[in-house]
Amino acid sequence: MRVKFKLFLHKFEIYALSLIAMGVIGFCIHYAIALVILNKEIKPSVGMLYPRESETREVRSLDGLWNFVKSDPTNPTQGVRDRWFADDLSRVQETIPMPVPASYNDITTENELRDHVGTVWYDRKFFVPRSWADKQRVWLRFGSVHYEAFVYINGEMVVRHEMGHLPFEAEITNFLKFGEENRITVMCDNALIQTTVPQGKITEVSRDNGVAIVQTYSFDFFNYAGIHRSVHLYTTPLTYIEEMEITTDLSKDNNVGLVYYKVKTNGTAANEAENNLYVRIQLRNKEGKIVANETSNSDLKGVLEVQKVMPWWPYLMHPEPGYLYQMEVFLHGVNNVLHDVYRIKVGIRTLRWNNTSFTINSKPVYFRGFGRHEDSDIRGKGLDLALMTRDFNLLKWIGANAYRTSHYPYSEESMQFADENGIMIIDECPSVDTENFKQELLDKHKSSMEQLIHRDRNHPSVVMWSIANEPRTNQLNAGSYFQYVANYTRELDPSRPVTAAIAVPSSDDKAAKYLDIISFNRYNGWYSNSGRLDMITKRVIDEATTWFKKHNKPVIMSEYGADTVEGLHLLPSYVWSEEYQTELFSRHFRAFDTLRKESWFIGEFVWNFADFKTAQTVTRVGGNKKGIFTRNRQPKAVAHLLRQRYFALGREVDQCNFPEDLFTYIADVRPSRNAKHDTTDL
Repeated sequence: MRVKFKLFLHKFEIYALSLIAMGVIGFCIHYAIALVILNKEIKPSVGMLYPRESETREVRSLDGLWNFVKSDPTNPTQGVRDRWFADDLSRVQETIPMPVPASYNDITTENELRDHVGTVWYDRKFFVPRSWADKQRVWLRFGSVHYEAFVYINGEMVVRHEMGHLPFEAEITNFLKFGEENRITVMCDNALIQTTVPQGKITEVSRDNGVAIVQTYSFDFFNYAGIHRSVHLYTTPLTYIEEMEITTDLSKDNNVGLVYYKVKTNGTAANEAENNLYVRIQLRNKEGKIVANETSNSDLKGVLEVQKVMPWWPYLMHPEPGYLYQMEVFLHGVNNVLHDVYRIKVGIRTLRWNNTSFTINSKPVYFRGFGRHEDSDIRGKGLDLALMTRDFNLLKWIGANAYRTSHYPYSEESMQFADENGIMIIDECPSVDTENFKQELLDKHKSSMEQLIHRDRNHPSVVMWSIANEPRTNQLNAGSYFQYVANYTRELDPSRPVTAAIAVPSSDDKAAKYLDIISFNRYNGWYSNSGRLDMITKRVIDEATTWFKKHNKPVIMSEYGADTVEGLHLLPSYVWSEEYQTELFSRHFRAFDTLRKESWFIGEFVWNFADFKTAQTVTRVGGNKKGIFTRNRQPKAVAHLLRQRYFALGREVDQCNFPEDLFTYIADVRPSRNAKHDTTDL
């Protein structure tokens, strides 16, 4: 009996172990399947030309004060279930006025709105003139809604879009009441999860009077939300120019410019075949003189040749930077009937790069600039033309020639401003602190790059694509994930190099080998070896050199800096003081000058241009204070030091002139006539 029982126990142990083994194998198979990432096709963007008036188009703004309702965080879908979009929001509950464009978080005095997680609702009324009903289309376009938007016209949903910081539009002709009042309703959801770009997590935590829905994220800037950029109504003819793609080149020692164009049309008029359409292109210089023109075939593409061209040059690299031509596109059909007219600014320049340099118009570029944020008091990330203009004036005042759109696409208006001022842009998608690399995330990441490139491909100021900021590139799957994203970016636009701001050490990184330019972020003397100014210069030199030796590609230091409280002065210097920030920058300057002797080190970017708001933490006093300007755009002490460096570099590298006020007069140190001194005393 005892033997039989032992045999039974033995068989049971074998059975139990087999079940455990099967479970382990099943888990491993499930986990392995979860790790498989496929390079799926992404649906391309369509249209999205910036709204401009012409002989055939009208544009109206819907900016202003809208009505606003905040949903219950514990019941975010109530508005959809109860059809709040079917009537005025004021009939649902009490509304408050909300400016558009603006982030909604800081408009009121309520922390419940500032920290709200979930959906909010906007609506407003508008009229559409009767004349718009006559043989034309009406479009509704949003510059940006963060993060996900559902848009209704007169109670009917017309478009849904997921991805903050990027535009979307829909034709709404059949949803409008012409010559009458119409209503637009927008539901906006700011929730970030592990498969959104950027990522976040939603948790439910207990509080004094129940539970709270809490949004957490690892990125170091505030998750502002709302209708961030302008809302436009615009018209097109029935047959219209849907999109344009422009690339440029220079030949014959930069004396001849080549402008390649592709035009895509839609809505071909009744009884008119598409092959009967053609475009007539004119290119005008700044004086308005036509310098090139061409009539296309039915393929709607071609090339313009500009003699004695004025190339587009970055700021301080030429006496007339940011030179733009105006391209006029006339769409014709049967019997030469004019259907549509669209105008766009064109900068003619060429980019080249190899393993040791980056050139524009065959001249080597040394980038000197910033990481930035779209961020200001009260309006958050809302478009503010006065603030934008101030920022570009400060960029020019300090002698910068570039910035990175950290960590998301900036407004189209700022891109146009950069074109006009000759400020080079490293254009970054919203992928920040990316981790947990899964299929759904990859698809959305690639979609964000596609939408970004579709929007910004015609801007001469955009010289590089950044596919991420500080991704966790040491994790499993990071290599294949970023290989897919980088290769997809090149497929969309082979004319610009691909980069990403890497924060992990080169020994752990799996993504940099798929980039064209290596950008790295490092905070020596701040997050690393805090307070040790004597542990900066050599470490910067060594790390930059390690990146180059490993990948044999140009290197940029894309972030460095230190938090500084304006007006805090401590001698000897101490962390958070203006003296410490100034000395920390100076130690980096020494490293950069050593590295500049190597042609492969091509740029230095300060973090950050201006102080900005972050989530509430005990390490942030009202936000991130690494700006060289305050949040209201006034200089800290280090701004004057950096200005002297950037113009000194401009004079050395680009032979620009110094501003008259760059150096403050101190004293005449020439020896007096009777003094018995020689030059060694100086």
